[in-house]
Order: sequence, then structure tokens, then C-alpha cells
Amino acid sequence: MVTEKEVEQIGHILVDASWPLKARFRALFTLRNFGGAAAVEWISKGFRDDSALLKHELAYCLGQMRDESAIPVLVEVLQDTSQEPMVRHEAGEALGAIGNPKVLDVLKQYSNDPIVEVAETCQLAVKRLEWLQENREEPSANPYCSVDPAPPAEEVDVEKLRQTLLDESKPLFDRYRAMFALRNLGGEAAVLALADGLRCGSALFRHEIAYILGQMQHEASIPQLTASLECQAESPMVRHECAEALGAIAKAPCLAALQTYAQDEERVVRESCEVALDMYDYENSPELQYANGLSQLKASS
Repeated sequence: MVTEKEVEQIGHILVDASWPLKARFRALFTLRNFGGAAAVEWISKGFRDDSALLKHELAYCLGQMRDESAIPVLVEVLQDTSQEPMVRHEAGEALGAIGNPKVLDVLKQYSNDPIVEVAETCQLAVKRLEWLQENREEPSANPYCSVDPAPPAEEVDVEKLRQTLLDESKPLFDRYRAMFALRNLGGEAAVLALADGLRCGSALFRHEIAYILGQMQHEASIPQLTASLECQAESPMVRHECAEALGAIAKAPCLAALQTYAQDEERVVRESCEVALDMYDYENSPELQYANGLSQLKASS
């Protein structure tokens, strides 16, 4: 049983910029695993930070927690045009993940945002909420237990799903459904089909592809992820997610690129490589869990 004091101690690590970013990430995911109102409150305090990467992950975790007490702060972040686009995008996605239709009006409003990543995210979130209203339950058969921005398509033919995924004339929601269907099918053919998506679509689309490849942790995607990380012309939003995916895959060929781009001029890429290197170390260690903030706290006391 986690005590209120322990939640507070982990929360202080999360919001204290003097701690290394990798420690703050572990604190964040520890709080996400705790759940509850106090954890939501501490995570919400982090939106005052100056790291776009950290704030992006705060919003992601609040969405995955699906605690409706997070809705006001997520709406505030989405509406705050001083926040970085990748942070506002993740706040919109989190509102869709929580699944309460009361946010439909605000999501529809920001579906016309001048920042394309924000607009596309809100459009997807509206579609997700409308799909939930029609189907009345969350999609099943997700082996990763994540709350996704679109339900998987019912199609199971990898080539047909690949064609939908790469067809930029298709509605974005349909392409996302193909994306998550491929992920759920798994296997090298699905991984390679998804990796082809790193060469097309919007930055938001490519960002989501990289995230999924990180979930799948399949070595076949390492060359494409590395190429996107190395491409200076690519959106930092995509490059950051490629770095985190390489950290999650955590095989030897991932290491050199992460070490190199930990010095990148783009802060979000640099910080993502720092966090990814910590993930790499975790995946290659005997540690039982990445979100080990509580055990580390106890060990140091």
C-alpha cells in the first residue's frame, strides 16, 4: 500500500528540475502506476516546467491513467498557446484517451487550430469519442494495454492494412486504425509495413508510427528509426519519438545513434536520447521495473 507521504516524495522528484531528467521520468511513471487523485495532482504541477519533452510525457501519462480529475488541467494545456505544439497535441490526445464526451466541444474547437499537429490530434480525438459513443466500449485485443488514439481496424491482412496506412488520400482516422491493427497483429511483416510509414504523412502521423515501433520492440525497425533520428530535416517531434523507440528496443545497434544525438542541437531530441539511454540501460539490466521511483527512494533513505 502506497502512503500519501510516499506519493508526495515521488512528486517532489518529478517537479524538481535539479534532479536528472531520467530520474524525473522514472518518478513520473511511478506516479502513473500509483494512480489516484494525489498522483494526478503532482503530475499536473509539472506543466510549469520548461522541458517540452517532460510536459509531453506528463500529458501522455494523464491520458493513460484515464482519471477524469485530469480533464481541467489537460483542457488548460490544450488552450494555452504558449505551450509547445507537441505538449498541446498530447493534451488533446489525452482528452480523447480519457473518453468523457463532455470534452467534445473543446476538441472540435481545436480541430481547426493553426498548428497542424494540434488540429489533427483533436480531429482524431473527436473521432475516437464518437466511435466510443457508437460502440459503448473500449477496443479489445490490445497486447500492450495502452489507450490508443484510434481503435484497430478489423482487417487482418497485412498488405491491405499497409495499403491503407500509406494511402494519404484516406481519412487520417482510417490510417490510424490500420496502424493499430498492424501493431496488434505483430510480426516482422507488420513491423516493416509500419516502418514504411516513417516516410510519409504528417509529422503527427510519423510520430505515432515511431511510438508504435517502440511498443513493438522489434529489431527490424532499427534501420528506419535510426535514419529518421539522424535526419536533421525531420520534425523534432518525430526524431524525439524515434529516439525513445530505439531506447525501448534496446539492442546494440541502437546505442551509437542515441549516444551521438544526446548532443543534438534540438533540446527535445537531446533530452529524448538521454531518457532513451536510461531505458536502454534498464532493458539490459536485471531491474524488475522501469517505474521504480519508490524502490529507489526507499533504498536511499
